Amino acid sequence: MAAFKTLDDLNGIAGKRVLVRVDLNVPVKDGKVTDTTRIERVAPTILELSKKGAKVILLAHFGRPKEGPSPDLSLSLIAPDVSKVLGRPVATASDSIGEAAASAVAGMTDGDILLLENTRFHKGEEKNDAEFTKALAANGDIYVNDAFSAAHRAHASTEGLAHLLPAYAGRTMQQELEALEKGLGNPVRPVVAIVGGAKVSTKIDLLMNLVKKVDALVIGGGMANTFLAARGTNVGKSLCEHDLGETAKQIMIEAATAGCAIILPEDGVVAREFKAGAANETVDINAIPEDAMVLDVGPKSVDVVKAWIERAQTLVWNGPLGAFEIEPFDKATVAAAKYAAERTKAGKLTSVAGGGDTVSALNHAGAADDFSYVSTAGGAFLEWMEGKVLPGIAVLSGK
Repeated sequence: MAAFKTLDDLNGIAGKRVLVRVDLNVPVKDGKVTDTTRIERVAPTILELSKKGAKVILLAHFGRPKEGPSPDLSLSLIAPDVSKVLGRPVATASDSIGEAAASAVAGMTDGDILLLENTRFHKGEEKNDAEFTKALAANGDIYVNDAFSAAHRAHASTEGLAHLLPAYAGRTMQQELEALEKGLGNPVRPVVAIVGGAKVSTKIDLLMNLVKKVDALVIGGGMANTFLAARGTNVGKSLCEHDLGETAKQIMIEAATAGCAIILPEDGVVAREFKAGAANETVDINAIPEDAMVLDVGPKSVDVVKAWIERAQTLVWNGPLGAFEIEPFDKATVAAAKYAAERTKAGKLTSVAGGGDTVSALNHAGAADDFSYVSTAGGAFLEWMEGKVLPGIAVLSGK
């Protein structure tokens, strides 16, 4: 990974206007924020800049406004929670550019924090429009990107600004990039990846990239059934993309060529209905009943996964091993996650996880806090795992 500048490279910023791209796209229900994790993640950067006397101007999007400004997608709804997390007053502006923004910035004193309005209220944001980008840049002297979760988008506030102002990575961005470098960029080997989830179709690029970079790839969840079926195993009524059999075979061929071991379930927990507490049994993977579906990997498979985790120096995890949302089909995911957390806590493993259900699964297992790094970035994390160039990162590193 190319070098990028961080807040450690920023000196003498008292009185400087610092535009900070943050992720405040938090879940809201009945007008109230239900999870402040993303606000908490960017707090260190905001507070550090404020304490150094910078005028901290926050840029963010919220939701997907289709036709310009929308009251229910205004960042003014989020501002009280941002203030509460920071323990500092946070002013707001009714626009991200123009007179409203300029006036609010002009009224700032050193150390103040200002939240500009939803950048996506302007179509120029997602188009990375040059004029809109210039209008954003007019209110800043320095640009700091602390929103890795939006780094896969070449938008005005995530990529365009770095061409107009001196650009730096915020603390959360820095932490994420350093963790990802340890995960796949320049990892300590052996490297094991665990990939689960429902469908192969959503993770073809991911799997193709991983088999070239890791020493072993553990495949779980519904997608394992597609690989098993491609290998000739009868998977009964299990979720399976039979039309992707040739794709699964190609991934296995790529893995063999690259010297990557593909680890598939040896046994499975099967049931006749998909619901919590459903009657179930554990069977050998070659003895799945015609009228049953695999909803979790079995204990023999868990032991195999644990053995690979024990051998590993680095673990990259994306997706659950089974239908963890409903008991008792969460057992394999919980057991493997707890074991990885134990190895990490003991200093024997670097563990990096992320993407959608992964965060929920690790939280469910009570293991997230002991992983080396758990990314909340979703799409950006997956695109990084797929080996794609993320525009918001490339521009920070001068590529």
